[in-house]
Amino acid sequence: MKWLKSFESKQLFSWYLYDWANSAYSTTVITLFLGPYLSILAKQSAVNGLVNIAGIEIPVGSLFPYSISLSVILQALILPLIGSLSDLYSNKNHLLAMFTAIGSLATLLFFFDVNYLVASLLLIISNVSFGAAIVIYNSFLNNISSVENRQKVSSNGWAFGYIGGGLLLIVNLLIFQNNVLLNISTNTAIKINIVLAGLWWIIFAMPSFYYLRFHNNSNKIKKTKILKQTFVQLKNTILDAKNHKVAVWFLVAYLFYNDGVQSVISLSSLFGQEELGLDMSFLTIIILVVQFFAAFGAIAFDKIANRIGEKKALLFSIFIWLLILLYAFFILKNAYDFFTLAIFIALVMGGIQSISRSAYSKLIPKEKEGEYFSLYEISEKGTSWMGPFLFGLTYQITHSYRYAILSLILFFIIGGTILIFTKFEKSKISHLTSNEQ
Repeated sequence: MKWLKSFESKQLFSWYLYDWANSAYSTTVITLFLGPYLSILAKQSAVNGLVNIAGIEIPVGSLFPYSISLSVILQALILPLIGSLSDLYSNKNHLLAMFTAIGSLATLLFFFDVNYLVASLLLIISNVSFGAAIVIYNSFLNNISSVENRQKVSSNGWAFGYIGGGLLLIVNLLIFQNNVLLNISTNTAIKINIVLAGLWWIIFAMPSFYYLRFHNNSNKIKKTKILKQTFVQLKNTILDAKNHKVAVWFLVAYLFYNDGVQSVISLSSLFGQEELGLDMSFLTIIILVVQFFAAFGAIAFDKIANRIGEKKALLFSIFIWLLILLYAFFILKNAYDFFTLAIFIALVMGGIQSISRSAYSKLIPKEKEGEYFSLYEISEKGTSWMGPFLFGLTYQITHSYRYAILSLILFFIIGGTILIFTKFEKSKISHLTSNEQ
């Protein structure tokens, strides 16, 4: 690996490696184990299928999506400030390390016996920290790649993440399926897998803390004034957004269709377990297969976008997502159907995420990457709140996971419609970026 000898190559590789690291949290914790595990904990304290939180009774099936929703509401309040701070702070790799450590620690605490309330709190802390770290991580994309290479770098990053998450899932599967041989209970096996995700996250993230070092105008700002300047810059960015209308409209479209994407991903194992009666071992195998197909999908959609353009590639992907939800509502009946559905989800989820990130990165102004990516992250990787809230609310009203999953189609319709009328052709993206950088 001669290309790793230069510092620039090590920066690029460490950026890829961080996606490898944090994908363990996204797949093992959010997508697979924590939803069902939280339901198991809640059922232990439930009365007539209801648990009490601050005097409010909610169905066990709504606890996980509501917890996800609350964590992202907090992100909506916090992440813009984190983005502004990262643009001003001279060593934003230190901020990346701090939020990674907090998120990893909250995940590691699942090793201890906790009730559903503590588990929900740890989920909220870890997911908010996950979102904060991703804001800073994504902001490095414009530092490590040129405009011409950004789409390829973004796709490669997603592919690295899916493969890394997939490799840990192999370990998760071995532990879960051999819990009797290991002389541990099913719940203990789940806890160990969640803890391993926290370790995987912090260990493989370490190179990025050292190599992702970029300095900006923050050197001119005294550390004692950074907090005050953070609010000032955030205010200025909000006022300046009117000068970047294409970026704003793209972000609005993304917030909707990505809410749908992330909701399907984060709620898939809960749907499979509760609606179809699939066991955790089968769900683990399915999500493992999804990881590797998604890596292929991210690379494949890079080729598709090169041929037809980023906008058409995104619209094509949204159309497939609409078909996926209709399939889930009308046709999905058994494990075979679920496996077929998972393959199609895998192929399009990698593509829509990688192309969205690269397209957005070309629309935002230089030295404000953190702020703009903080807005982007509000609806990124398992952190959407509208989708899980609508899913939970629909289930609470209908007591049907099938109607709950169908309700998510609304986000793809709204997001796709807005995207159709958002003009961000390649020539305009390149012109905007070259003027601003």
